[in-house]
Amino acid sequence: MTTTDPIADLAMVTLDCADAQVSAEFWSAVLGWEITASGDGYAMLKAAGVPALGFGSVPDYRPPAWPNQHGSKQFHFDLAVADLDDGAARCVALGATVPDDQPGETWRVLLDPGGHPFCLTRAENWG
Repeated sequence: MTTTDPIADLAMVTLDCADAQVSAEFWSAVLGWEITASGDGYAMLKAAGVPALGFGSVPDYRPPAWPNQHGSKQFHFDLAVADLDDGAARCVALGATVPDDQPGETWRVLLDPGGHPFCLTRAENWG
């Protein structure tokens, strides 16, 4: 299969959450992306040259579990940082939490305000 003739372009990844505005403000601060749209139960971030990141409030939302042995997490973000401790501290100051279960030395698992796991990884690991 060749990728020279795509069917579509990825326009946005949307995360379900308890509070779209809280999640958008957290991720806007972490990534430095602008909140370009928000309203009752939704918000969207955008930066030049990348797909948008959306958030949708879902009634009775339940975040994925961490650790996650049964695959219900489904996805997570890997974010490259210069310093794990500094990056984690800055994310915690914005509302993230650090779970006790940490599976490695070269990355740090955190949970965003909606409970979505994400990883901070050392930038040098990405070449």
